Amino acid sequence: MKKRRFPHVFLLLCLAAAVGVFWYTSQPENRDSSTDSDSDLESALDTARSWLSQEPEAVQELRDQDVVQNDEGHQEYYFQLLGEDERRVYREMLDGIRKRNAEFYLTTGENEMVDKVYHALLKDHPELFWIHNRESVYKTTYDGEDYSLFSPGYTYTDEEIGEIQQSMEEAYQEVASLAANAPDSYEKVKAVYTYLIDNTEYVSSEHDQNIAGVFWKKQAVCAGYARAMQYLLERLDIPCVYVEGSTAGSTEGHAWNIVQLDGQYYYVDATNGDQPEFLEGDAVQLAEHKTIIYDYLCPFPEEYEMVYTPSDEFPVPDCTAVDKNFYVLNQGCFDSYDRQQILDYCKMRLNNGAAVVRFKFTNQEAYDAAYQEWIQGGYVQEAAEYYLQLYGMSTVEYHYGILQNMKTIYLMF
Repeated sequence: MKKRRFPHVFLLLCLAAAVGVFWYTSQPENRDSSTDSDSDLESALDTARSWLSQEPEAVQELRDQDVVQNDEGHQEYYFQLLGEDERRVYREMLDGIRKRNAEFYLTTGENEMVDKVYHALLKDHPELFWIHNRESVYKTTYDGEDYSLFSPGYTYTDEEIGEIQQSMEEAYQEVASLAANAPDSYEKVKAVYTYLIDNTEYVSSEHDQNIAGVFWKKQAVCAGYARAMQYLLERLDIPCVYVEGSTAGSTEGHAWNIVQLDGQYYYVDATNGDQPEFLEGDAVQLAEHKTIIYDYLCPFPEEYEMVYTPSDEFPVPDCTAVDKNFYVLNQGCFDSYDRQQILDYCKMRLNNGAAVVRFKFTNQEAYDAAYQEWIQGGYVQEAAEYYLQLYGMSTVEYHYGILQNMKTIYLMF
């Protein structure tokens, strides 16, 4: 935040004080004056005090407004964490930004409060894509006064905003069509996760921090993916929280989501689901091997939290459930390693027409044993030979991929 200060206009202050004092002292002394006279006197003193405070009428009107506690169509998780005064400022910001006002008053002059509320607003409202993409934000404060003039930086022209909003609506309609027959909220989340990965390229650009990058330019980084996930899920009436935090062993931050499914909270990280380079050899160059990584769709919390930690600016919901993990739902999660059990699982998946077979383990020992035998020892050829028999082929090229931090092995035929 940048801060600018302007001196008070002392001449106006002095004039207001003089008028108030003159009016008061010019009245005849009358200890038994009527109630109307007392009322008139108090009114005049209030006017004088208002002049002395130098608080603009627009600020006084803001203070008199009721604070709306719910904004239709938005969960506003972070709004619910704010105090009463902070919520008032949040609504003032939201109104001014939605109207794209160049500047507008806030009923606080506290730097920390403005920063906190602004960050909460950005996390709650991904649809406000015309702010916060490397644009500066300014706040003008006034000595001794508890209000400020807020000037957010806007990124796009009206014409560009129209184009972006059209692309957002088209994306939503596509996703809504994909999710129309989904049997539950999990499948809707999976549909959004898949859609974003299929339609977005991980590329840094001038639009990468917001949903314009995803829906308009088809390119974004983690913040764009996570905001797009939040935007689409909110429109599908699925609670979704945008989260920012840090990455273990890196100075770079990261953004992801927390979704609520059947009353439980789960991590969802579409950015990490879009990393085809994890494939071995030249498989990444093969279009038929473009593989969506479902390890980051409701991952095991303890595995995800080994790498990613949310910032401490706001508390976020605790994720403890594993019921909606992709591998748990698809019977591909194993507590121990048994060679025949894994081979039988591979055969079952190939019988069902899968070209990609993936399985994970809940502990390091089981994963290490599977990796050593299937990948290093070449036992994957047993599955490849079954694939040949199944389809009556003489040769097959196969590839593998591993996600060591998730204890997962991928086999691609």
